[in-house]
Amino acid sequence: MSRKEFALRTGKPEKTIIAVLKEESSLTPEMAILFEKVTQIPAQFWINKQARYNEYIARKKHEEAISHATEWAKKFPYSEMAKYKWVVPTRKPEEKTINLLNYFGVASHGAWEKLYVETELKVAAYTSLKQSHQSHAISAWLRKGELQSKQIDAPAFDVKKLKSKIPAMQQLMVEQPADFFKQLQALCLSAGVVLLFTPKLPKVPLSGSTRWLNNTPLIQLTARYKRNDSFWFTFFHELGHIILHGKKYISLENVDFAAADPEKEKEAHQFAVGLTFTNDQEKELHENATLTEKDIIDYAGKFNTHPAMIIGRLQHDKLIPYSVGRQFMEPIDLGQIE
Repeated sequence: MSRKEFALRTGKPEKTIIAVLKEESSLTPEMAILFEKVTQIPAQFWINKQARYNEYIARKKHEEAISHATEWAKKFPYSEMAKYKWVVPTRKPEEKTINLLNYFGVASHGAWEKLYVETELKVAAYTSLKQSHQSHAISAWLRKGELQSKQIDAPAFDVKKLKSKIPAMQQLMVEQPADFFKQLQALCLSAGVVLLFTPKLPKVPLSGSTRWLNNTPLIQLTARYKRNDSFWFTFFHELGHIILHGKKYISLENVDFAAADPEKEKEAHQFAVGLTFTNDQEKELHENATLTEKDIIDYAGKFNTHPAMIIGRLQHDKLIPYSVGRQFMEPIDLGQIE
């Protein structure tokens, strides 16, 4: 029958029927019922056809969006992420883009932009990386921590219990057994804190981060310098943020970002100083004009710290060159420990 006759039989305007035929308008459930009456073909047939066509069009649009996002994907250290098995290795730009969107759990690169750069979420898991020069790599590192933490079932956070575990944490710093990181993770988890190691990505100076995923505090470390003094100071610094500043503050150590608070960073720094090698202990040590290797070991025993923490502080304060005291530094490779 002609389009005009079909329109008359269905009771719909001819222009509506023409629009459907030209793919300019969708076939509604009401129209499907009318088509059923005229053609004797069930309405569900017409509805299914429209649904499949809608999906086809949507996927075509998504493919176009993927092709437009390939420049965005180039800004990520994809090969390094693939080496760590965060994403599937590939050299095809479109596949990289799709894999990155899946990795971040976003539908488009615009959604990634809103979540990590222009974030308006009022939760501590996210913060604007607009000021950072490496927002793509930093967001990839943060996302990995989020994915890692989902594999861990943490009890409710208990700040009193966390504080009670600090002496045991300090003892791990002093003794540093081969499995110290697993023991440290267990101590944190018993108080409802998730402690993770996530390898650093190229050109990102991150040492560690503290944030809250829902009601669970997360400490994410890179072990950037692979030295025990740096590791322990960073750990206690991040622990300080949890105890002192609660869930409203996010820390990205050594990264410039919008929500960074210099005052809170100073407080966390002093918290770490107090647990590794205090200012008073440093003053006492300075009273000894000629420090020998034995003196450093004796002071470490007296202050219940590791000799590396003393040497690290003296190096940081530029009182001794970095070439001095290397024998006290113990290498840390959490990639092997994990």
